Amino acid sequence: MKSLLRKALFCVAMTALLGACSNLPTVTQPTTPTTSAERYIIGPGDALEIYVRDNPTVTTTVPVRPDGRISIPLVQSIMAAGKTPDQLAEDLQKDLSRYIRSPLVTVIVKSFVGAYAQQVRVVGQAVTPKSVPYRNGMTVLDLMIDVGGLTKFAAGNKAKVVRHLPDGKEETIPVRLASLMNGEVEYNIAMRPGDILIIPQSLF
Repeated sequence: MKSLLRKALFCVAMTALLGACSNLPTVTQPTTPTTSAERYIIGPGDALEIYVRDNPTVTTTVPVRPDGRISIPLVQSIMAAGKTPDQLAEDLQKDLSRYIRSPLVTVIVKSFVGAYAQQVRVVGQAVTPKSVPYRNGMTVLDLMIDVGGLTKFAAGNKAKVVRHLPDGKEETIPVRLASLMNGEVEYNIAMRPGDILIIPQSLF
């Protein structure tokens, strides 16, 4: 009889405890804010595929000229540089609507250089001096891999990065490239869009 009474009291206590737990406030995990993807801005030197649905004679692949403009069938000249692919597609649809009923245009960047403000340029004694599209998180070591490293005439430890600041001023940052290429990763600095890496020639 006593054991049955103890079991009954235990069940009553557990029921009350579960009821109390159900009344506790729910704790929600904080959510990580989503960030929008970076939009690519078309620049001179890019190659664009212009696809016009159901109009193969207008669909074409064209380069962006140094003046930032492109030409396609039915549109003699239109500014492409400084726009996103979606913005250019909308502008082309407006121009083509004079000749094609409800045109649907898609712009695909086939090869890209980017607007000047989105490039990082390397001049001087690199194996392949050139402009490289800026990538999020790019470092000077990434850049040296892109240009093939230093030439045998390079004064790598006298290199510098020229950076244009938002207030219009210019900043010069010394970079010990030769030391970096020899494994001293403390000289690996972050690059920013618009940076210019200058690698001088050794005097001897």
